[in-house]
Amino acid sequence: MNAPLPDVPEVRVVGLPQLTQGFDLVERLGLDMHLKVHGPLDPMGGEQLARLADEMSLHGRGGAGFPFGRKLRAVGQAAIRRGVRPVVVVNGSEGEPACRKDTVLLNRAPHLILDGALLAAEALGARTLIVAVTRNSTEISVRAALSERGLSDRRGQGLRARVVRTPERMVSGEASAVIRAAGGGPALPPGRRERAAESGVGGAPTLLSNAETFAQLAVAARIGPRRYRHTGLDAEPGTVMLTLSGAVARPMVVEVPTGVPLRYVLQLAGAPPLPQGVLTGGYHGSWIDSVAVDDAVVSRASLAAVGGALGAGAILPIGPETCPLGESLRVANWLAAETAGQCGPCRLGLPAAAGGLSDVLNGGGPAALAALREVTQAVKGRGACKHPDGSARFLASTVSAFTDDLAAHVLGGGCGRPTLGVLPLPGPGHQEWEESIPSGEKLAVDWTLCQGHGLCADIVPELIRLGPDGFPALADASVPTHLRGRAQRAVRRCPALALRVEATSPERPALPPGGGPKALGSGRG
Repeated sequence: MNAPLPDVPEVRVVGLPQLTQGFDLVERLGLDMHLKVHGPLDPMGGEQLARLADEMSLHGRGGAGFPFGRKLRAVGQAAIRRGVRPVVVVNGSEGEPACRKDTVLLNRAPHLILDGALLAAEALGARTLIVAVTRNSTEISVRAALSERGLSDRRGQGLRARVVRTPERMVSGEASAVIRAAGGGPALPPGRRERAAESGVGGAPTLLSNAETFAQLAVAARIGPRRYRHTGLDAEPGTVMLTLSGAVARPMVVEVPTGVPLRYVLQLAGAPPLPQGVLTGGYHGSWIDSVAVDDAVVSRASLAAVGGALGAGAILPIGPETCPLGESLRVANWLAAETAGQCGPCRLGLPAAAGGLSDVLNGGGPAALAALREVTQAVKGRGACKHPDGSARFLASTVSAFTDDLAAHVLGGGCGRPTLGVLPLPGPGHQEWEESIPSGEKLAVDWTLCQGHGLCADIVPELIRLGPDGFPALADASVPTHLRGRAQRAVRRCPALALRVEATSPERPALPPGGGPKALGSGRG
């Protein structure tokens, strides 16, 4: 089984380095070395900076791919219209276990990112700069970089700069969650969607973009848009940072010009010559097959044309020896456990979808497949953030990409291959992961006792919903660790003693029924 990725894996470059320039000289570019490698940087006016972003075709590198110039102008216009100072936020929150490219940049080239952010702050007249990070190493690096520049959060400074630490969870990197955390709240998406350009941190217009995006801006500001466009494709110039993991000999982060064949990048990391599938864009992305790999180059448009996605820059091949549906189920369970628990499509739909995929793998037949497709479709476009949509995209892609394996599981009792666990997920020693991983237990109902009282569905709706007949329908996914307390309450509250918890793995056996107030066994309230 794959180990979790280190904070800073091996870094490679195809062609001439831009973002990774100087990485061959030192492990981390402090301010002095940064200036020796990249040179000084002159400030730019707002419209001048926006034109630069337009001319270099700069799109956000965090997954959404929004044009940076349009975002910059929208924030500036909102600030002028309202007469308030805007805020600039660097989103370095990288809570997805398959992504490390922003962590690499923040750890090894923090000043390049700060260059771009400070350019934007100067152009907008912002007086607040916030860098959101998820890891200890990243926080240490960014705090050191701010100190090297004499920047702090003390009052009286022309620009106040600070670091915000967010939990290492999938939803914590969502733009609205970062803004909420930057304002002193929890790193969770709010209940409604608002445009950060109009109302972000503290209600002020906020320019929030991914760490790599600001680094790209800093490179282009030094060399100019014409020279920047000499690298990569005409429609998508420059380089991109990719994280390669999964079934590879050498997990790595690589800087590569757009237009390079995807097959070449996979070979660089030691991927299987004929992978049965490659997950593109990370765990909110899409699967492509070996034929599509041969046709694709590294670019948003090319990957989209073959059914993939550039997304957050994670590329994960799997070899022919593992069950692709089993690999996808591991990710689906993790995505379900990563819910913020604030809206029905997330806290109800994602566990149900993971349970549906589990039913398909366990011989549920065509009815299980139909149920999986129905619940996956139901969560789309209905969440408070993009987590349900991204998770549904991943599940829908799984169903459409591995049709032969799907048929084997639905009609033939399985594909005959084990699930090797090649897709990286955080290990059990990780604190945040421990709070959200499947617990190795699942809820079960003794139908000879159940009388359909429905109390269990009120206590833990993430895992239990009432069917049309009023009786509970259980998600077949493992109980996430952070829901074990409420699962215990649901078991104790069942008046008919019908609900219990069963072990699904030998590592964490369930306690027997009647095991006292701390036991996850049958009981009553």
